[in-house]
Amino acid sequence: MKQEAKIATAVAVAGTALLACGTGSVGDWPMYRGDAEGTGYSALSEITTANVADLAQAWSYSLASVPTSVAGGPLQIHPARSQATPIVVGGLMYVPSADSVVALDPATGDTVWSFGLLGSGTSLSRRGVAYWPGGGTESRAPRILFTAGARLIALDAATGVPTVEFGSRRGTVDIGVPYNSVPLVWEDIVVVGANTPPGAPGGIGNARAYSVVTGEKLWEFNSVPQPGHVGHDTWAGHSWRGRLGANAWPFYFTVDDERELVFLPLASPIPFAYGGDRHGSNLFANSVVAVELRTGEYRWHFQTIHHDLWDHDPPAPPVLFEVERGGETIDALAVTTKSGYLFILNRETGEPVFGVEERQMPPSGVPGEQAHPTQPIPTTPALGRVGFEPGDLVTAEDTTPEHAAACAELVGSAGPLHNRGPYTPWMHRGEGESGATLLFPGLAGGPNWGGVAFDPATRRLLAFSQDVGTMGWLEEDPEAEAGTYVLRVARPFSFAVRIDGQSWPCQKPPWGRLTAVDADTGEIAWQRPVGVTKGLPPGKQETGRPGRASAIVTAGGLAFIAATDDRRFRALDVATGEELWSAELPRQGNANPMTYLGTDGRQYVAVTATEEVVAFRLP
Repeated sequence: MKQEAKIATAVAVAGTALLACGTGSVGDWPMYRGDAEGTGYSALSEITTANVADLAQAWSYSLASVPTSVAGGPLQIHPARSQATPIVVGGLMYVPSADSVVALDPATGDTVWSFGLLGSGTSLSRRGVAYWPGGGTESRAPRILFTAGARLIALDAATGVPTVEFGSRRGTVDIGVPYNSVPLVWEDIVVVGANTPPGAPGGIGNARAYSVVTGEKLWEFNSVPQPGHVGHDTWAGHSWRGRLGANAWPFYFTVDDERELVFLPLASPIPFAYGGDRHGSNLFANSVVAVELRTGEYRWHFQTIHHDLWDHDPPAPPVLFEVERGGETIDALAVTTKSGYLFILNRETGEPVFGVEERQMPPSGVPGEQAHPTQPIPTTPALGRVGFEPGDLVTAEDTTPEHAAACAELVGSAGPLHNRGPYTPWMHRGEGESGATLLFPGLAGGPNWGGVAFDPATRRLLAFSQDVGTMGWLEEDPEAEAGTYVLRVARPFSFAVRIDGQSWPCQKPPWGRLTAVDADTGEIAWQRPVGVTKGLPPGKQETGRPGRASAIVTAGGLAFIAATDDRRFRALDVATGEELWSAELPRQGNANPMTYLGTDGRQYVAVTATEEVVAFRLP
């Protein structure tokens, strides 16, 4: 098929999918990642590689709270600390602020309505909202759904008024366990995940589904398998009982509409760093699980890490696409893990499309720990650094003498650093001992919650990964029963030093990069650092910078990304990786961007820069 025909087909398919889901026109951005497949792709093409350099700011909107005073005290403004990607449907933009859900005119940023939760005692999700197009036999009006702690709330999309018939508390359903991200809306079902750190209210963090009409609970999936279910035998003894973790905490979910499957990326067990109380591979922790949308029934799973000790779960749901290989078309998905790997699987069966090998891994030296002897490693390249050798330490020639000296001092103060490649176990440190495991990627991961984008024209998967290590060790927990070990991390937390108020990692650059992977071969098409370190001399500044969000792609041949901590919003050529445009943001764009057609018929690109939404368009 010619390239032009492929592009035309991609645009047609994208438009058909949106209309079939009832979520709006091709110019809308109706879901967190643009569509139910999580592609992060838009068919809009007014902004292209030829004119993107002319992009300019059109408007901005503050997400901080309205100034308030308590008992006559000074005015206070609560920060948003937002990681939200707005959605645009039917001529309105919807986004959570510090204390409200707001609807905006997407061409001007003017407020249309605002629903506030100030004084409710529970913060609403700072990651986004979901849209239901309404309809049904009673022609119900469209709704906006979002979470606030352990509450799921529905509002009228046109007015912002709570939907009284949803739940038993005037538009509110108690979901039991807090979920801090974006609900999935599919037909008349809404799916939520769970955030369950130690001490969190509500108990075990299973994914749950509710009626989008009434709020009635429909199903709950046990992420830690119960007796008689697949995977129960992977938890030794009674270690499955009351186990926290293995929860679906991602910012969003993805759906195979044809098969009626939702894909749950499940987290590490809690506690993650010491597993002496949970021998076995510990399903479904660190897995992608395909679950039937209507019933919550298990279909298949793929575990990305056995018996995780590193908190390297899959932080984002998989992106869905098709692999063209050997004249065959395979319905596939791709999922990243914080360990730096990309797994491409058959979404009908969960089997790898490209090779995955169970490779021997180093044992743990911590008493009572039984690290899994093997881990699944894709035969396709890793997206970031997965190990460290002494020669990887930064030198004055790489950056500056000041930086190299500070890093040498850090290494000297930490004692011997241990790294044996991927999945190096935490070292055991007794009283009076020194040294640490240097984990790469660190606890914040390589790829994080930004997810993977798919460009149907070039057939490339785009993922951002940061390269920042963590120094840590296990020692006996003085506050627990004997034989229990707890993770301690060095100070500073990361394998980095502070220079001029900025974190500079101590290994040779790059420190953050965007990778384009050929979807049909699994090989890297291009990889480039994203982000600059301004304190470095000219010619050395293109180091890449850390970040946790990722990119979107458009039919204009562009990838947009604002993840890095240098506060820049960038456009890259999807075909080559060349940077074509950048703009300085008021704060870090710690969120995935989005694009849409405004009410004025113009294409906009927008991103949340921590405390405000900033939108750009051509002059």
